[in-house]
Amino acid sequence: MNGQFFISLLNPGIGFLFATAFFLLWLNRRERYVAYAAAAYTASALAFLIQDVGPVLPMELQRLPANVGFLATGMLFAAAIIKRYDLPVPWRAMGITAAVSTTIFVWFLLGRPSIAARILTISTGAGIIATMVVIALWPVEKRHLIDRVLFWVAAFSALNLIVRPVVLLSLRGGFDNYVGFQQSIYWTTVQFTQAMVSIVAAISLMVAVAIDQIAELRRQADYDNLSGLLNRRGFEAQAETALRRCQDEARPVALLVADLDHFKRINDNHDHAVGDAIIAAFGAHVRLIGPAAMVAGRIGGEEFALLVPGAGIESARQLAEAVRTGLQAACADRIPASLCPTASFGIAVGTPGGGTNLAALMHEADQALYEAKRTGRNRVRSYTPKPVRLTANGG
Repeated sequence: MNGQFFISLLNPGIGFLFATAFFLLWLNRRERYVAYAAAAYTASALAFLIQDVGPVLPMELQRLPANVGFLATGMLFAAAIIKRYDLPVPWRAMGITAAVSTTIFVWFLLGRPSIAARILTISTGAGIIATMVVIALWPVEKRHLIDRVLFWVAAFSALNLIVRPVVLLSLRGGFDNYVGFQQSIYWTTVQFTQAMVSIVAAISLMVAVAIDQIAELRRQADYDNLSGLLNRRGFEAQAETALRRCQDEARPVALLVADLDHFKRINDNHDHAVGDAIIAAFGAHVRLIGPAAMVAGRIGGEEFALLVPGAGIESARQLAEAVRTGLQAACADRIPASLCPTASFGIAVGTPGGGTNLAALMHEADQALYEAKRTGRNRVRSYTPKPVRLTANGG
């Protein structure tokens, strides 16, 4: 065995290693894009094995499944990256590209044999597929460094696949046979760059999987499954951040505290499933009509808090009234028709530059909520500071 044989095992080895790693990841995180990544590295390993290690068939027919495998690798890896962002995978466009490339490849394999033309055909087809990833990810917000890395991995792959064979073949002038091809600078470059791209791409996707897993764990830790809103821990953390941002930008902020009226009676007279349905409907209703910047949480059994950056007293009152008046309709398909759930609301507003903290706002909103319940429930009340009485000192 010579050194060339071991070099030929480099890419299959990398492929099978990462295919196994992604398969194990998929067993623990059943995301489709992880399965696509495992399939992509499996296809890559098999294609390189057929190309470099497999037996030679008549008319070099082993080249056909090998290069179909390379195109399948590109399609599956493109699907893995695109699906990670929940974007539609362009299977049809990729399939047409692969079919056209394969057809042209067969012509230059059997009809008019040309190694150089076959290289250009498959590399161009794979490069077009990689370009589809770049186009898909271009408008996506890249919140994490890994999002930018995945984008640039796809961009480099597209550029490498399309430009490299043109440049190297123009310098080399083509190949007369596969012995010269496998000993050429071109094939050495392919082996090296493909190994590097495979490693970087795999590590990037694994980091992406880890980030997604951490985000999911954080979501489970910070969210209330029943209402779909933040739990108290998550609400306080995000509300503090939003409140500080409003103070830095000298913007007002409104806090709404809501409490479902007679909730204990509802649970006592009906079963707890009805109470749970009302909580779920309230959360869905708030998410539907609340502004995008709103921080909403379930902070107690039947108590909720909504922090609205940039909102003054009037817009806060309008939001509270919209939630209050729409609650019954939001619950209509979830609870008995005879039941009419209501909610009471208290509002407090922090003014720009006032230095209000979350605890103070919560206290003021709770006072307003108490007033709403004291005066009959199913209503909205705003916090009003008590007037300060001044006493005059007699002489």
